[in-house]
Amino acid sequence: MGMTRRRNTWAAGMVLALAGLAAARRVVCRIGVACRVAVAASMVVLFGATVLAAPQPQRVERVDVVRVIVDARVVDHTGRPILGLAPGDFDVRIDGQQVRVESAQWIGGEVPRSSRRPSTNVAGTLEPVVRGQLIVFVVQKSLQADRLLGLLRVLQESERLLAWLTPDDRVAVLSFDSHLKIWLDFTGDLDRVRRVLADEVMFGTPIPIEPGRGLSLVAGLSQEVGRATYAIEDALRLLGNALEPLPGSKSVVLIGHGFGQFTVTLGMVGAVLDKRYAEARAALHAARAAVFCLDVSDVDYHTFEHGLETVAVETGGFFARTHRFARRAIDRVANALVGHYVLLVEQPDVAPGSHRIEVELVRRQGSVFARNSYVD
Repeated sequence: MGMTRRRNTWAAGMVLALAGLAAARRVVCRIGVACRVAVAASMVVLFGATVLAAPQPQRVERVDVVRVIVDARVVDHTGRPILGLAPGDFDVRIDGQQVRVESAQWIGGEVPRSSRRPSTNVAGTLEPVVRGQLIVFVVQKSLQADRLLGLLRVLQESERLLAWLTPDDRVAVLSFDSHLKIWLDFTGDLDRVRRVLADEVMFGTPIPIEPGRGLSLVAGLSQEVGRATYAIEDALRLLGNALEPLPGSKSVVLIGHGFGQFTVTLGMVGAVLDKRYAEARAALHAARAAVFCLDVSDVDYHTFEHGLETVAVETGGFFARTHRFARRAIDRVANALVGHYVLLVEQPDVAPGSHRIEVELVRRQGSVFARNSYVD
């Protein structure tokens, strides 16, 4: 019975449709093309009334907005990190265009508070979210007289570099002389890190290391590869490649005397950075690794400091000499290791390629350290 009723309904609908078609043809003969559109619409309506409606495909509009992650370290005039900053406290420009900062998240520990670093209360600051950081120490060894004394001085004070790290932070230690050596994979054992930096790096021999179950540097950089790495630029490239798969930003503390190719131009002595450095910089950028350089050379200026200055500026770290005020330089780096801000910013409508990044602090007084370019 139900089937018979549906058939009758369908037949009735078809009769109405045919009647409408006949009437439409008569109208078309009288008033022409303009009515054809109306007839077609009527036909659709009439025919649609006789059949079950079929599901129509849904049109979904999607807009992909590209975001750029910028890791920024912000310190005041004493070198202490500034906490409690919001997106509106940062002015970010990409290729000269101001871009909107969507979020500013603090990653790290508390602001250092001690008698030798007096602190002031800042109204309206936010408590930081304590999350672990990844920090790699790279010791560039040399027995040359004007480097060795400064290197020993910094290593004996290296405990100060760990002063503000939290139990969630993980530290690895490498060294480079004739080749790259791996002393410690990422560990939270800061006492072990202190012993390696203060003594073993200079006077010991690294033991074989197996990749750890958690975050591991050795998983991407083996001791065998290190033994076949003979240039510090290649060592930095391999380090960047090993750090790139690991989450978040990283800090690299390079304690050394510099690098570059020695040149003499028109009687002027200098150093240039070659393709190996460009590859190292690209790897460090991809890994979101900021390099903080402590120059151990016992001179006011030397040729190879250019390499240290350049890698620091271009990755978002800074360069500091140690031959006059070693503790001050070490404490400055220690403060930078407390933490950093992760800025999420909109990318402007720019062509793919290399882009310049500028980050400044507004509404507050302080210095911002961030990488100066990125490539998309």
